[in-house]
Amino acid sequence: MPLRGFLHRVRKEEVMDDDIDYIELDGTEHAGDGHQKIRIATLNEFADTDMIQQMLREGSIVFIKIRALKEKDMTELKRAVDRLRKTCVALEGDIAGIDEDYLVVTPNSVRVHRS
Repeated sequence: MPLRGFLHRVRKEEVMDDDIDYIELDGTEHAGDGHQKIRIATLNEFADTDMIQQMLREGSIVFIKIRALKEKDMTELKRAVDRLRKTCVALEGDIAGIDEDYLVVTPNSVRVHRS
């Protein structure tokens, strides 16, 4: 599912869930340190994996656009994805494909839900 379709579905579900009971939080309890970043990166060549690995090591969730490298060189794309997968395994993070043109990599504090 394209990211645009996913966001549209989320917005639609938010509108349809009007009868949900809400719990008000006092703001004193935090599940994390409040510094989780979501970053966007484009994989144009294999060398771009260095920058993405650094983002992951810093604890960021990274959405990666892979279309440019996919259209340019599929072998290099497979090498890059394998390198990112190995980094995720080493950091106990997660990696998942989103649609055909995106990947998401996460640090060990975040898991991708697969349905």
